[in-house]
Amino acid sequence: MKFGIVGVIAFVIDFGILNFLVGVFHMHNVIAGTISFLISLAFNYVASMKFVFTHREDMARWMEVVIFFVSAAIGLFMNNGIIWLSTFGMNHDAFNSQHAEYLLRTDMGKLVATVVVSVWNFIIRKWLLDDTHTDAMNRLKKEGDRLTPAQLEAKRTASFAHRLGAWSVRHTPKGWQ
Repeated sequence: MKFGIVGVIAFVIDFGILNFLVGVFHMHNVIAGTISFLISLAFNYVASMKFVFTHREDMARWMEVVIFFVSAAIGLFMNNGIIWLSTFGMNHDAFNSQHAEYLLRTDMGKLVATVVVSVWNFIIRKWLLDDTHTDAMNRLKKEGDRLTPAQLEAKRTASFAHRLGAWSVRHTPKGWQ
């Protein structure tokens, strides 16, 4: 629920800035999309780390930041590619000569990009940043099919996320948290 609320607010920021830059300043949609994405990303990072995801005790904070920003960079690439494709084939100066169609196609591309990038972000962040995902999935199973606490702990310690986290803790310089 919190992930969705933060995502909706980030979308409003992203979509609003994109439309302002393309609609008012006739900016190229990929440049405007990059600016709006990065501004909404800053909000999303602060809000996600404060309200959505809990800190993994088995992962160094610097690794959480690296995961967040690497996944965001991939998301930015997907976002810009989809926005670029949405106006592919239009005149090279379509942001001026065909402004209304350009803005509409940019908005349609942004909506598709939002869905694609949101799914990407949720999967990656839930998999690598949220240490409750294993127990949450277990609670969804029928009572007779649920794992025992010992089985859950064994699954958690065998997970890639835990191994990555343990590696990051071992390789954190002295004095860093």
